Amino acid sequence: MKKGLLILLTFHFSLLVSLAQQGDAQIRQKISQAAAAMKTMQCDFVQTKHLKMLSEEMVSKGRMCYQQSQCLRWEYTSPYDYTLIINHDKVLLKNRQRQDVIDVNQNRFFKEIASIMMNSVVGNCLNDDKSFKSTVTARGGEWVATLTPQRRDMKQMFREIILHFSQREAMVTQVELIEKNGDRTTIELKNVKTNETISPDMFTVR
Repeated sequence: MKKGLLILLTFHFSLLVSLAQQGDAQIRQKISQAAAAMKTMQCDFVQTKHLKMLSEEMVSKGRMCYQQSQCLRWEYTSPYDYTLIINHDKVLLKNRQRQDVIDVNQNRFFKEIASIMMNSVVGNCLNDDKSFKSTVTARGGEWVATLTPQRRDMKQMFREIILHFSQREAMVTQVELIEKNGDRTTIELKNVKTNETISPDMFTVR
């Protein structure tokens, strides 16, 4: 009797695991298909920084533009003006006082940051098995992907990266960056437009 019950429970558990793995694979496939179909993306964003040492949150706002083939413009407009542009292997950092151009191939830190930003906005981090261990779950009307860094340099920066996807569009709606010390940055994407023409000037690095 006990042996039969154990066999039944084992079978039931195996079935649940199998169904979960199938669901996970289907979600990943839908996200990958949506990312591949997204040639451009434009949106507003609200970034909220939660610091363990402070009770007040730091909120900033801005505009993001993405173009498939490694181009990203991340522009803060409030409470300060600051722009980061990624164009393949070049990064431009610009504010009102100065601007700097960085070759990411010669700066490992910026290469990692550029990779995380570029891949997070469309969900491609899910396909980077060498950099992240990831799990995907359905929660309400969204999919939530939790990414745990695997490489040593990534572990020094982040404990987890959590991506929230709309189930309807299979697109990222929110990114959470949990740092090693427990500080958390939440980025919410709003007014998203996809596959509309973006001027090449938006990604100029010089």
